[in-house]
Amino acid sequence: PEGWVMSGEGAISLLTDTELFGFSKLSHRSAKRIAKRGITLSEFSVGDYVVHIDHGIGRVIGVTMMPADGGEREYIALEYAAGGKLYVPVDQLGRISRYIGSGDGIPAVTRLGTQEWKRIRRRAKESAEAMARELLTLYSSREISNGFAYSPDTEWQREMEESFPYIETPDQMEAVRRVKEDMEKPQCMDRLICGDVGYGKTEVILRAAFKAVMDGKQVALLVPTTILAQQHFTTFRQRLAVFPVRVDVLSRFNSHREQKETVAALADGTVDICIGTHRLLQKDINFKNLGLVIVDEEQRFGVADKERLKKMRLEVDVLTSSATPIPRTLHMSLVGVRDISIMETPPEDRLPIKTYISEYDDRRIRKAVLRELERNGQVFFVHNRVQSIVQMAQKLERLVPEARVIVAHGQMQASELEAVMLEFSLGEVDVLVCTTIIESGLDIPNANTLIINDADMLGLAQLYQLRGRVGRGTERAYAYFFYKRGSHLTSAAEKRLSAIFEATEMGAGFRMAMRDLEIRGAGNLLGAEQSGHVAAVGFDLYCRLLSESVARLRAEKEGGEEVLTGSGVSLSLEHRAPVIDLSIPAHIPEEYIDDADIRLILYRRMVVGTLEAVEDMREELRDRFGPLPQSVQDLLYVVKLKLLAARAKVRSISVEGDYVVLQMVEGVEVEPFEVAGVGQSEIRWSGDRIKLYKKWQGKRWQGALERLLEGLASEL
Repeated sequence: PEGWVMSGEGAISLLTDTELFGFSKLSHRSAKRIAKRGITLSEFSVGDYVVHIDHGIGRVIGVTMMPADGGEREYIALEYAAGGKLYVPVDQLGRISRYIGSGDGIPAVTRLGTQEWKRIRRRAKESAEAMARELLTLYSSREISNGFAYSPDTEWQREMEESFPYIETPDQMEAVRRVKEDMEKPQCMDRLICGDVGYGKTEVILRAAFKAVMDGKQVALLVPTTILAQQHFTTFRQRLAVFPVRVDVLSRFNSHREQKETVAALADGTVDICIGTHRLLQKDINFKNLGLVIVDEEQRFGVADKERLKKMRLEVDVLTSSATPIPRTLHMSLVGVRDISIMETPPEDRLPIKTYISEYDDRRIRKAVLRELERNGQVFFVHNRVQSIVQMAQKLERLVPEARVIVAHGQMQASELEAVMLEFSLGEVDVLVCTTIIESGLDIPNANTLIINDADMLGLAQLYQLRGRVGRGTERAYAYFFYKRGSHLTSAAEKRLSAIFEATEMGAGFRMAMRDLEIRGAGNLLGAEQSGHVAAVGFDLYCRLLSESVARLRAEKEGGEEVLTGSGVSLSLEHRAPVIDLSIPAHIPEEYIDDADIRLILYRRMVVGTLEAVEDMREELRDRFGPLPQSVQDLLYVVKLKLLAARAKVRSISVEGDYVVLQMVEGVEVEPFEVAGVGQSEIRWSGDRIKLYKKWQGKRWQGALERLLEGLASEL
């Protein structure tokens, strides 16, 4: 759109934002939140290694029906060391989670009937306890520290934020709000911004940095790679060009003289924002008035760097961003210890990336490159071997002579690498043949085709991060993962490629977080010294131990009662879910869902925390598989009873003759009360046991049992 001029007396000129600022802000449409459904940490299938809280690490070998209490029940069969087998009823799957902890390696399987697992779990518990104490000590120190309370937003702040050429997502706005609230408090900020690749974390960082500068403070932005430092430097300079803010960069792309000048400018306060690699953490760096440290991709820094950062957290505000999604179990374990903002909403008009996996094919590569060139786009070609990368580039030039090809890798001279990346970012070449050097945060919206050679040799985290380099604008992006023609893929490589192919929808990183990918990232968030214990007991169990330790230590400190969840159900590992044994056929029959893996996933998902989730599950099953058979209705009824029983402090529900018997948890006794629709002769009260008459017409007793549990919960 263009402006206009009204001539004559009292002439008026109207200019559009495009004419004033060089861009036009998109019109707003309601943002779509990504469904959080998908592979979760606790889901598993036949062949997967799992962790049973009481018995340790075993392998799922199948699902089987076995006789029980005059009927049949479905069990998950687990195999342990020395041929030991364990059959777990499907209603006890809350005590099992999928094992994650040693990458693609096979974990040490536990031997049943020994003290081995108890010893391993005790050591992991001690480690989690020590870490919880460290976290809480750091948190307490930060709470009483004399930080700097920033002023409310200035007019300049509002103007700068209005210059953002895209529509902010709801999660982005919430993250910005939280960061500003933290900065305006007198305590030092320590917030982690966690979001999928391309979800707008840089804008949150930029706004925080500008807010600090508006109050006369200096900002250090720490990034893991030189290329990312250069990219952030360009972004910050462009966005802040109209404001009196000096932005400098400190990396190996700078000459020795330039670095010396920047270091001096930091010391005398003339540099407001300095973007750099770990060079910023070296001893010769002194800031005149440092107020905010921003760490991009913290998990990629070494132990020594993290020790320095840990010290900084007690002195200045620290904001960390990570494209490594956080599994829910870790998030829960760190609630109240570290402030976390999770960004799950994709930007406007972002399209899923079309992903292809196949044997290496010259014709397919030529076709992919030409298609991108036809729409004036650019291509990333990843060949992760420096020794043969030039030969690969030459082969590509012969294959697609229409394309301008250039090479980039980490062993190049800094000046040469900088020139290559600048040339590509300016659109002067069509294809960048490179190593995984482009993995972190590189943002070139015009590059929307990614080709990876020997993709089976890369880890899942790398594959996912590399795919995040394309599809960052409104154009449809394409990703091609090739493996050697005629080669036999290992089981692990096949799983990685399958996972990257399946996770194509927006926000897929949060699903993939639960695979090899995120144990590394989240493990680094926990700390290197915990990695051995995480591998020994599995990531899920370690996080639950950590959560329990944090809750207990916090309760001790505050002198209050220990509360672990908001659902009314304790997460304590020693607390068992109520045992429900009503001799009803509660299972998913093969005739309804014949795939054992799908049945396993559904059983595991039925370990829910709310009654609403049970109803959601009922609707999903009906929608996906058709009308529910009686055994599935009974299964959902049992799931609902478990939730009600936990809230009512009922330890078990079983059948004795003509009665359903409720056994309260130890030390809990109840006085009789009226239950709607239940006569006095149909219920017997005896302290910690309640007996409900079962021989009613039809299944009226089932509704009565629900009402009895609801009444117990309200009485207690």
